[in-house]
Amino acid sequence: MDRWTEIELFVQVAESGSLSRAAEALDLSNAAASRHLSALEARLGARLVERNTRRLYLTDTGQEFFSRAKVVLADLKDAESAVNATALNPTGVLRITASLSFAMHHVAPLLREYSQRYPNVTVHVEAVNRYMDIIDNNIDVAIRTREYEPDSNITIRRLAETRRILAASPRYFARAGFPKTLEELLQHKLLIYTHANTPNELRFTRDGQTTTMAVKGLLESNDGQILRAAALDGLGILVQPTYILYDDIVAGRLVPVLDAWDLPHLSINLAYPNRKHLSAKVRTFIDFMAEHFAKMNYEQKWTGRFGV
Repeated sequence: MDRWTEIELFVQVAESGSLSRAAEALDLSNAAASRHLSALEARLGARLVERNTRRLYLTDTGQEFFSRAKVVLADLKDAESAVNATALNPTGVLRITASLSFAMHHVAPLLREYSQRYPNVTVHVEAVNRYMDIIDNNIDVAIRTREYEPDSNITIRRLAETRRILAASPRYFARAGFPKTLEELLQHKLLIYTHANTPNELRFTRDGQTTTMAVKGLLESNDGQILRAAALDGLGILVQPTYILYDDIVAGRLVPVLDAWDLPHLSINLAYPNRKHLSAKVRTFIDFMAEHFAKMNYEQKWTGRFGV
């Protein structure tokens, strides 16, 4: 027997003075209600209700139990209401981590809209170009470009796939020329991201053919925004994900090169601790990001070619 049902039934009986009315209020049959009441009395080892042909009344023990039980039920209903309210209107501090580039381009611009939807959530963004330990650092959601998490306690939700491309400013190409082959690329100034899996090696694929090239950078950095600024300033050709460069390319500030060749793609994922019940602040942010990425059709934009 469900203890809460037993107690709820008993309180209904005490308040209505009728077992049948209590049963109707809880959508139980009279027989089921009688069994619940008998089970409660057996578990407590006390008679709570006396019945005769004319009326039903509480024993002294029943009166004392009723005064306590109705307070417990009221507290439980208040707790449920609070949880429901929180689910509809989440609160607390939401801790997010992402690379500086992703945080600048695809988290910061969304914070106003997210905060308007959920004004009682305080957002803390940890922008770092390394994979922080989610559990040890009390991170709610991490945005990462790797296929899996070594920790089985972490759940992954895929947001999009993105190409990595080579690009430089029109000013650089006007000065240094435009490489038309991989061999010509080696004669150019390269801007290298040191946190790539193999920063000094580029693996190109086209039509089933793979070519691996060792490269050395004029400039190397662990931050994509430094490389982007250098490329915009005409310093050289950078290698970065399309999610960072797309707007610059569409605006003509950067021009892709050797776009018929593919570098290994990246998968952009949300990573968060496994929990049977996600907190409202985490669930709303995950759904908000997935909704935005789908609406913007980012994967199609970021995996397409620019025809250069």
